[in-house]
Amino acid sequence: MRRPIVAGNWKMHGTRVDNARLIEELLSRYPDRSIAQCLVCPPFVYLQEVGRLLRDGPIGLGAQDVCAEAQGAFTGEVSAAMLKDVGCGHVIVGHSERRWVYHESDQLVARKFAAAQARALVPILCVGEQLSDREAGRTEEVIARQLDVVLELCGVSALESAVIAYEPVWAIGTGRSATPEQAEVVHAFIRERIGARDAKIAMATRILYGGSVKAGNAAELFDQPDVDGGLIGGASLNAEEFLAILAAAGSR
Repeated sequence: MRRPIVAGNWKMHGTRVDNARLIEELLSRYPDRSIAQCLVCPPFVYLQEVGRLLRDGPIGLGAQDVCAEAQGAFTGEVSAAMLKDVGCGHVIVGHSERRWVYHESDQLVARKFAAAQARALVPILCVGEQLSDREAGRTEEVIARQLDVVLELCGVSALESAVIAYEPVWAIGTGRSATPEQAEVVHAFIRERIGARDAKIAMATRILYGGSVKAGNAAELFDQPDVDGGLIGGASLNAEEFLAILAAAGSR
């Protein structure tokens, strides 16, 4: 059985005081026997301090992005080695905001995926379509393209130490979530796409849903057979909401 995972993406939110309060509340109320894996991804400037607050406890540390280059004259970038050095175990690559706001190409995302794995970080590869793609019936075409570039560069075996997150762009931060059935259709497609290359890896790969997941809809989403947890945005900034989502994943 695939172990569920819930990852909180704090995006560009938080202060040192807010972060400390949130982590303290999460740790004090963390379920003793949760079968779901949990991590938080704060902004770069807070990674080391949040890592200290987590104190090698049940919540892992992840980053929101990584440079495709190992080192060099890349002002403003942060390498995989640096993330590893401050205690990160995971890193998000190809988040929809990186793709659509900052125009990162599928090829650049694939290189970031490879850079993360080269330093033993677990990449959380985000894929997802815009509303115009869904309305035009191009959802599977877009998802296949984004996924295939990574598979061509890194090989299907790379997914043995990676996580995929399906994020319909039209559902991120809008309050409009995909229905559980819509999410399942795309998750099943992703698994089938991987399975065409390696059925065993496909069955073991964890595929998360990201897009306005809340305590109120988490259980129904996670109840779908191919949904293995969530990449949580705004709700991860509220301890009560985030813990309820984690509990929903743990009871899957």
